[in-house]
Amino acid sequence: MEQPQRGPINLEELSGTTRRGDRAKMAVVIPAYHEEKHIGDVVRRTRKQLDNIVVVDDGSSDGTTERAREAGAEVVVHGQNRGKGESIKSGLRHWLDRQMTWVFVLDADGQHRPEEITVFIAAAMSDGASLLVGNRMNDTRSMPIVRRLVNCWMSSRISRVCGQSIPDTQCGFRMIHRHLIPELLGGSERFDYETEMLIIASRKGFRIESVPISTVYSDEVSSIHPVRDTVRFFKLMYRYRRM
Repeated sequence: MEQPQRGPINLEELSGTTRRGDRAKMAVVIPAYHEEKHIGDVVRRTRKQLDNIVVVDDGSSDGTTERAREAGAEVVVHGQNRGKGESIKSGLRHWLDRQMTWVFVLDADGQHRPEEITVFIAAAMSDGASLLVGNRMNDTRSMPIVRRLVNCWMSSRISRVCGQSIPDTQCGFRMIHRHLIPELLGGSERFDYETEMLIIASRKGFRIESVPISTVYSDEVSSIHPVRDTVRFFKLMYRYRRM
């Protein structure tokens, strides 16, 4: 599959950020909804990697905001639930206004290992892609079989629409360069935003790189509605196939 050629950054520019290990210009967005059980641990582990962390509490009625602040994160609070897509966009705007060069997005439920932020940084140092996406598909032994099959099916179709191979389009662990962020502040409000992000980046000519990460499943409960969000996915794919 032919890869997009355009890219707004190059390795020379990267030498002014990741190559120097200048993590002061890197930040993290953690969208969260009813995650008081996990958010404190996720924030504390993330703070061992990077100092700039914002948790976007998407209208939780539990102690998500309090636990996040106690662990040392800034918190942006949505007065009501607006969806994961809007939570990610709120976090991206927060750090774009503060002139961050790279912004990570990771989930609040412990499914992503903050310790693997270093893997993304190493990939960015050598690659020059504007969007790096975690890839759990190299070792799927701990991934539930239904999730594995659905992920493979969806990823193959989304890759076709994007015009570049993305093995794990459903992974929310991502690293985004500031040049791409303004292009990502529109689009869907909910879970389909993470798919739309890939399509928008590809259609704008940005190259996407996949980064091998661990597959982690514990007691997290998916907030994805199997019928409603599947319908949203098909509507999204239909819309972009016609463009």
